[in-house]
Amino acid sequence: MKISLDWLRDYVETDLSADEIGDILSNLGFPIEDTEQVGDDTMLDVEVTSNRGDCLGHIGIARELAAATGAELKIPAIELAESDKDVRSMVQVKIDEPTLCNRYTARVIEGIKVGPSPEWMQKRLEAIGVRSINNIVDVTNFVMMETGHPLHAFEYDEIGGQTIIVRKAANGEELISIDETQCKLNDSMLVIADEKNPVAMAGVMGGLDSEVSERTTTVLLEAAHFDPVTIRTAARKLVLQSEASFRFERLVDTENIDWVSARCAQLMADVSGGTVAKGIVDVWPEKRERETITMRLSRMNALLGIEISLDKVLSIFTALGFAPETKNDDLIACTPPSWRHDLYREADLIEEAARCYGYDNIPVEPKIHIEVAAPNLREKTAGKVRSFLNGAGFYESINVSFVDTQTAEQFCEQMPQQHLSVADVSQKNLNLLRQNLIGSLISVMQSNYNVGNRPCRLFELANTFVSDANHKPGQLPNEHTRIGLTMDDDFRVMRGVVEELVQSVALGSTIEFKPASFKWAQIGTEILIDGEGLGIAGLLNPETGAQFDLDKKIVTAVELDFDLLLEKAGAIPAAKPIPRFPAIVRDLSLIIDEPVQWAQITSVVQDKAPAELEQIDFGGLYRGKPIPNGKKSITVSLRFRDEQGTLRHETVDGFEGAILTGLTDTLGAKLRTA
Repeated sequence: MKISLDWLRDYVETDLSADEIGDILSNLGFPIEDTEQVGDDTMLDVEVTSNRGDCLGHIGIARELAAATGAELKIPAIELAESDKDVRSMVQVKIDEPTLCNRYTARVIEGIKVGPSPEWMQKRLEAIGVRSINNIVDVTNFVMMETGHPLHAFEYDEIGGQTIIVRKAANGEELISIDETQCKLNDSMLVIADEKNPVAMAGVMGGLDSEVSERTTTVLLEAAHFDPVTIRTAARKLVLQSEASFRFERLVDTENIDWVSARCAQLMADVSGGTVAKGIVDVWPEKRERETITMRLSRMNALLGIEISLDKVLSIFTALGFAPETKNDDLIACTPPSWRHDLYREADLIEEAARCYGYDNIPVEPKIHIEVAAPNLREKTAGKVRSFLNGAGFYESINVSFVDTQTAEQFCEQMPQQHLSVADVSQKNLNLLRQNLIGSLISVMQSNYNVGNRPCRLFELANTFVSDANHKPGQLPNEHTRIGLTMDDDFRVMRGVVEELVQSVALGSTIEFKPASFKWAQIGTEILIDGEGLGIAGLLNPETGAQFDLDKKIVTAVELDFDLLLEKAGAIPAAKPIPRFPAIVRDLSLIIDEPVQWAQITSVVQDKAPAELEQIDFGGLYRGKPIPNGKKSITVSLRFRDEQGTLRHETVDGFEGAILTGLTDTLGAKLRTA
């Protein structure tokens, strides 16, 4: 918001310099982005947050400056000379969409002469970068920059039937704006229309046909309130952002519309020689009551950590127009003024008191005492999980806790209707509280693949929400913290990641993988830790993959119970001495039937092996020539060690032979020789 310093002084008497005013405004929450000398004037470019639409005009900034300095705020007096001709006989206003237009006013100024604006008005506008057009348009711009409320002047004779209708546009309607943009309208847009056609985009820009020109002698002056979301949506669809739409998007003061209209009409009459018709057409479907907000003085002092006296708080709130009343020694009741749409609760009043009291008045202690709390076991374990997975090439994904029906059907055991859901979310298809993390991660993998991020390894540490079978309305779901993993790599690689992850957290725990079936997996397994169910893992089947455009990819997914892993964390395994004698490793390449599983092989090996067998490792898998159809080749790596002495190869040959015989007899395995 560009502010002219000379213009600002019309509303608040101050001899402060531009730098001093800039410092005060910055401390109030309105930092100065730029300062520029414009002739004899100084322009301040003030940053105004989106919730402070009341400060998008000189009077709003002057009000803040007056409250901070104790100076008097001077609002221009209005002396509106009206003719005997009643405006209600000249124009009618209909609001077909009261939820989108809460108030619409119209005045008529007759006998005007369109020409250049007075020099003083041109200088005011040029100081803030607004180009002078003519006296009528300049007045609407002047009042908008003065009050923060946009207005629009129509060529009265171009309004069909002298009737204003505020309605939604019809699909296919067109309007040429005053900047000669061809606007194609639809029924999501709000327009100002006469009895035949749209004459303006409500709150955005006027139409070319009803524009004020040199031939204009009568003006219809609009001052209104429009729904911010509707204005914002239309302005962006039509690429017609304007100073007016910028302000309507941030809310305007509905109750002050009559004064703004009168101010504009008076200035128009003054600079054009016109006469204002008697009265105002004011259609106001619903007058909204302002609610009272209370603030506890004790709560304010506790939050701020300082003591601000009751008298000081009352003076601040009075200067801001809050009409404060003391209910007792601790409680203050305020009725926010009509221009303050950002005040709803006690915390808002506390913020107002603090910023106007001055953050620089808060004493600074010579020393800051900080107590550092050591992370608990849960935080340490979560950090360890994240560090390990980052080291394994996984990127952390943070997702919303909602999924769509398709994802719920594919990856959850319960049907979508058994999920807790919400009726209104920003993405209306994502309204089911998720019961696992895999579905969300598969969706994220799809998004990464769509933009070429490959290979892709993702994980998430978050809560899931599972309802009981006998869930009752109003009953909260069971929350469980899970670790979800997805990667576009072989299942064996994922198994290795899971084993190392578990071992990095729960040292010495035993990990088992038992075959299981899931509707989304072509190969699935249940993961056990020390015999307890830790989670599941699976290889995405083509049918499920096709729904996420991943059917031609190898995608594995895992979900682990973080809470169970946490119970196992922190254990210290028994220490073992470094082996004194060397080990002997033997690899057996076995040809076995396709259905035989790794767990069956290890079971036979452990049954037939001697005490000297130290470890069994998976060495590799091969299918293809010269392996017959229906068979596969698996390499089993066996490590033998004798704690009492050095093993001899002849002894290990005997161990190997016994194991091979057991595999042959039990599983029909044959030693691969080629």
